[in-house]
Amino acid sequence: MSRYFFDLHNGGGPTRDEEGVELNSRDDIARVIRRILLDVATDELTELQRGMISVTVRDHTGQPVCVSSLSFNYEWLK
Repeated sequence: MSRYFFDLHNGGGPTRDEEGVELNSRDDIARVIRRILLDVATDELTELQRGMISVTVRDHTGQPVCVSSLSFNYEWLK
């Protein structure tokens, strides 16, 4: 098991994870990333026509090991 940190980048600027989470596998990391992206999108993209949310995952040494993002865009055609 290793500790991973999930830094959020959204319209409000970057938020650095100082606490981290103990996880066992890449699948566990992906599950946490999906939860973060969907929770933030639900809370923050309701009033926007466009938005981008990303998460950078760092390992216990502080090195980035994964980056994931979610892009949202809608426009009326008529």
